Amino acid sequence: MLGAPLQRDFQSPKYFRYRFMAESNGTSSGKKRIRIDISSDSVCPWCFVGKRNLDKAISAAKDQFDFQIKWHPFFLNPSAPKEGINKKECYKNKFGSQYEQIEARMTEVFKGLGLEYDISGLTGNTLDYHRLICFAGQQGLDTQHNLVEELFLGYFTQGKYIGDRKFLVESAKKVGIEGAAEFLEDPNNGLKEVNEELEKYSAHISGVPYYVINGKTKFSGGQPPEVFLKAFETAAN
Repeated sequence: MLGAPLQRDFQSPKYFRYRFMAESNGTSSGKKRIRIDISSDSVCPWCFVGKRNLDKAISAAKDQFDFQIKWHPFFLNPSAPKEGINKKECYKNKFGSQYEQIEARMTEVFKGLGLEYDISGLTGNTLDYHRLICFAGQQGLDTQHNLVEELFLGYFTQGKYIGDRKFLVESAKKVGIEGAAEFLEDPNNGLKEVNEELEKYSAHISGVPYYVINGKTKFSGGQPPEVFLKAFETAAN
């Protein structure tokens, strides 16, 4: 599948700038390799929180390790409607009397990351998102990581709908991916890859975000940077 390579002139700090190592048995830098497999869904706010904290940890450890990060699909609600439903009403129905407390908590957490939590817009089926993430991964894991960031930002801070084809394609272009519109047009594109990754990485888990570091250190949740840093050390030894 063809597409333009990731552009290297991003100026915004939201883009992850460290070059992830391509798959091989060694690294040219001589630093220890840290591979991070992440099972995630785009409508999970703790997945975004975890990503931001992971990025901070990687920034702090970049002189010690080379990193390879790959995102894998998980469906919090596989039967969610493709056409989308009101996000706020959906959460009110799901969480009931706890809704306001949960929203206040997420607003506080996002504020701590320098972000404004936006509950407006629609939520719904995330299959197209996962298909696009698989497509991005074929063009480079750094490209994939940056696309995850862009889509999280849109959904959680700008009221964008994760199932909106226009939003998906525009986000892909922002991080240097071409051909996303054509790829998403065929509903079968990426479907095999999504199902294979679901079976391999996510069939055994019940919630996200879920991290596997170097195939042995495993944990879940929107952990602080310190937890990731400790996990890097453990996995590298």
